[in-house]
Amino acid sequence: MQENKKKQVLLVGNPNVGKSTVFNALCSDKKQKTGNYAGVTVASHSGNYTYKNEEVEIVDLPGSYSIYPSSEDEAIFSKFLMDHQKDYAGVIYILEALSLKRGLLLFQQIQDLGVPMILVVNQIDQAERRGIDIDIQKFSESLGIKIIQTNAKKQIGIDEIKEAVLHNNFVNSNGQSFEIPNEHKDFIHKVAVHKGFENEYKAWLSLSLGTDSAKIDSIVEQMNAPDSKSLVPKRLQVQETVRRYQKVDKILADVITKKPQFKELVTEKLDKILVHKFWGYIVFLAILLIIFQSVFFLAEYPMNWIDDLFAWLGAFTGEHLPEGPLNSLVSNGIVPGIGGIVIFAPQIGILLYFLYLLEDSGYMARVVFLMDRILRPFGLNGKSIVPLVSGTACAIPAVISTRNIENLKERLLTILVTPFMTCSARLPVYSIIIGLIISDKTFLGIKYKALVLMGMYLLGFFVALFSAAILNKFIKNKGKTYLVMDLPTYKKPLFAYDFKMVLGKVWDFITGAGKIIFIVSIIIWFLSYFGPKQKPDQFVATNVELDHSYLAKMGKGIEPIIAPLGYDWKMGVGILTSFVAREVFVGTMSTLYSLEDDAPEVKVIDKMRRDVKPNGEKVFSFATGVSVLLFYAFAMQCISTLAVVYRETKSWKWTGFQVVMMTGLAYFVSMFVYQILK
Repeated sequence: MQENKKKQVLLVGNPNVGKSTVFNALCSDKKQKTGNYAGVTVASHSGNYTYKNEEVEIVDLPGSYSIYPSSEDEAIFSKFLMDHQKDYAGVIYILEALSLKRGLLLFQQIQDLGVPMILVVNQIDQAERRGIDIDIQKFSESLGIKIIQTNAKKQIGIDEIKEAVLHNNFVNSNGQSFEIPNEHKDFIHKVAVHKGFENEYKAWLSLSLGTDSAKIDSIVEQMNAPDSKSLVPKRLQVQETVRRYQKVDKILADVITKKPQFKELVTEKLDKILVHKFWGYIVFLAILLIIFQSVFFLAEYPMNWIDDLFAWLGAFTGEHLPEGPLNSLVSNGIVPGIGGIVIFAPQIGILLYFLYLLEDSGYMARVVFLMDRILRPFGLNGKSIVPLVSGTACAIPAVISTRNIENLKERLLTILVTPFMTCSARLPVYSIIIGLIISDKTFLGIKYKALVLMGMYLLGFFVALFSAAILNKFIKNKGKTYLVMDLPTYKKPLFAYDFKMVLGKVWDFITGAGKIIFIVSIIIWFLSYFGPKQKPDQFVATNVELDHSYLAKMGKGIEPIIAPLGYDWKMGVGILTSFVAREVFVGTMSTLYSLEDDAPEVKVIDKMRRDVKPNGEKVFSFATGVSVLLFYAFAMQCISTLAVVYRETKSWKWTGFQVVMMTGLAYFVSMFVYQILK
């Protein structure tokens, strides 16, 4: 029996039509994040599923409104669709029931390319709730393709898609939905023959994209064709778009009916407040405050449980493992180090969960709209807020998501300033330092700690804006851009689904950071267990005091550089290790304070709170704590982010500039503030 080759299928559609949700439903991929704003998927993702013994690979392409790319993510889409046509079996095209007109433009373009398709209309239930009735049978006949109706979030219609893929029910259109204008028909026909295109729309497309302009000019001369000025790519694109929408309007007029008494009262009423020039920002700040209050209030109990668990585990391993280096490594090195990161998982989970709910509901699209007014004077546009907000989770996908920004200058500015946003890796650092220097008192029922944490997030945002404003003066712009976007209707978030997504992200954080912490803990333990004055016969028998170890020697070597910032040698070691990843600082401090203290049952934060310098001054004083917060707010301390910045900018100059700019700013601001406050 011949083994079936894996079938590859493309998932295509406009942004914000539920494409990523369909992808997750088909492939059960917990790592693919969904969001109710444009541009969530900015690079092709692939996943597999097996249905009735057939393995299928689904490639989720970036959302696009047209075959003509206006940004890098749309360029990825167009290139993949046209250059790899022989590699895939067909396209699953997703239309949203509430935005059929917008989605049919791209559908017709792909149809005219001769690409075989399965058409899916998603979120039919949303249209029905708004009094919109779609005659699916008539709609299907008008387009010449069978329509599958889905509600991807509730898994409705997913098996029908799999059945259609299994039986290769991809429809390859024979006719052309776009009629070439009369003044260009003869020339387009000759270009198609000359280039060997099987249909004339591909010849039209090569002209409209401007990819063959030099060759076409020579063809124009050879054929005595019309003046090439009439073949300007942008003009052809506009001409095509207008004609296509005229045809789409005729189709939809026959298949859509709307109840005259129906009004979208909920969305309209909410938007009067949520996108208001004043109240919109007040509501957004209030939502942020609720989130940060929850980060401390709701996470308090699970954090205490985790802290107690690792304290018990450290004591247990210390009692039951044989005395010697292994006992010290496990109980004083690895366990406290990993526990120092895991303890912050509840806070990270709560923060991400709220962000997912805001995205899923459609509110984040309003934030994009609101922020366009603020970001414009700084050289950015509203679309920049998507990577900036995404940066609160992780800077890596946030930098990649800048591909959705059409203007190259605005994209570069966004890439350079996005790492200032407070990512989840900073949260453990902020949390432990705020816990050390800020009291548990409240103001109007809101914890001071929550206010300070929100202040750190706002600080990152405003410093990002300030940096963009300065860079905007030096980076040349090529053209002006405008924000044009659809505001989706509000939708009830899928709370259980988003919770499952958060669990996956938190687990990724724990395992990703845990691997680094595991290695760093072993290195720190080794450098702390041995010292330069230790005799060879003592290497296994006993360890040196921490102050006489190799680690202390290394830390004290850099102490003159960090002393003006208020840091001792242990904090210096923590800062050095955190250049691998910011969250490593907490794991490093947990390991260090466990190594120098024989009371594993005492919480690390209590050990840090009572630590003093040789002169009797508290190590973590208010001045030092503020200095640490500011250093981590500004410094570039993530190798993975640097790698992504280089990949997206393709420039060592801008990558190096970002490192020097951010770390230099962190050092001098922290030093200045410490010297003022001490």
